[in-house]
Amino acid sequence: MTGPRDRARALRARIPLRLPAWTATLTWKSACFIVVMCCTLAAVLGALVHVAVTRQTVATARDKALGKLHDASRSYEAGENLPPDSAIDPAGLPASLRALAVSGQRGTIVSDYDGRPVMWAAAPADGRALATAVDYSQSARTINGLDQAIIGSSVLAIGGTLLVGAFAVTRVTRRLHQTATVARRITQGDLDARVGDARTKDPARRQDEVATVAAALDTMAGSLQSKLLSEQRFTADVAHELRTPLTGLQAASELLPEGRPTQLVQERVRTMRQLTEDLLEISRLDSGSEQVETDLHRLAAVAERAVRASGTATEVAVVRDVYVETDRRRLERVLGNLITNAHKHGRAPVVLTVDGPVVTVRDHGDGYPEYLVAHGPQRFRSGAGGGGGGPKGHGLGLTIAVGQAAVLGAELVFRNAGDEEGGGAVAVLTLPAPAPAEPGPMP
Repeated sequence: MTGPRDRARALRARIPLRLPAWTATLTWKSACFIVVMCCTLAAVLGALVHVAVTRQTVATARDKALGKLHDASRSYEAGENLPPDSAIDPAGLPASLRALAVSGQRGTIVSDYDGRPVMWAAAPADGRALATAVDYSQSARTINGLDQAIIGSSVLAIGGTLLVGAFAVTRVTRRLHQTATVARRITQGDLDARVGDARTKDPARRQDEVATVAAALDTMAGSLQSKLLSEQRFTADVAHELRTPLTGLQAASELLPEGRPTQLVQERVRTMRQLTEDLLEISRLDSGSEQVETDLHRLAAVAERAVRASGTATEVAVVRDVYVETDRRRLERVLGNLITNAHKHGRAPVVLTVDGPVVTVRDHGDGYPEYLVAHGPQRFRSGAGGGGGGPKGHGLGLTIAVGQAAVLGAELVFRNAGDEEGGGAVAVLTLPAPAPAEPGPMP
């Protein structure tokens, strides 16, 4: 049997450890790179300086010890008294150096004697070791002081380099963040957004990589904006030019004798006239010139009015009615387009549900196409189907609904109901939060 602690340990073992998100930033990576490179450079230089100074200091102490040993050997051979700190087989002589001297060779070694470092030098003397000692404390202090100086200067150098490097990298990353922010604004439809890097405005200044990217983004945004404006002007001009002849054609069709051919002509003329009005409305939405006239309205009443205006058999279900501050004409336009699209491309029953500030329009057809759910409505693209079946499509109605919802500050989402819900296409319109105080009691 496994206890809770074992299960928790096993769960932690299965969950991969992930570093915090800030460790993926360029500033963090640059700082780590600078620290690693500075530490490596400081370690290499410090080791070289330490080895060179230590070698020189040891060589100086060794020469001094060997000179003193030479004097002691001359005194020993002459039978005179040995100099201070010189003796035959002294007690503190390291065993390795003693063995070397007894074997007939000279040598030196640094070891501790009476709590202080000493440079020993030894030579053979009648089968014994003649040794002399030189104080090595000052040399050891010099080397320790040098090591501390190397460590301190390395820390200061790393800190200074890190600060300077962080400042330089932050300037670059700040410009990259600005460029990314402008790119996101352009993606959201703000085609007037520009980076405006100072380096791109002055031809005399050399451009770095960030300035090159910023200039390319500004050029792309300007080109995209000019193309979209040209398309908008073309659409508006075509719609305006078609409006006058279509009005005359509709008036002329009213003078034709009654009959099936006349009805077909009148229906086609009405369709063309509606398409022209839709094109004009889309051009106004694209230009951003729409003005919203808001007032407090009961959402259920607006929904019922939109259903009556559509002339369709749409069921209205009110779960919770609220007052909303909105443009009633635009809201009715959105709901009317959703209702019309549901009846045209879906199957009955079509249900409009009001639940607080959320309005849902649902049919029981085959649902929206995958591209519409994933990317939203596309102009003039339509799937197969009509009231019978096949994939649900759309013309300009849903595109206008999305545009008008954006003008109202509402969110329009398209999804398909699951099989457990009975299937069908679902359009969910979420209006801004209702007013805090509702005028009068809700009937």
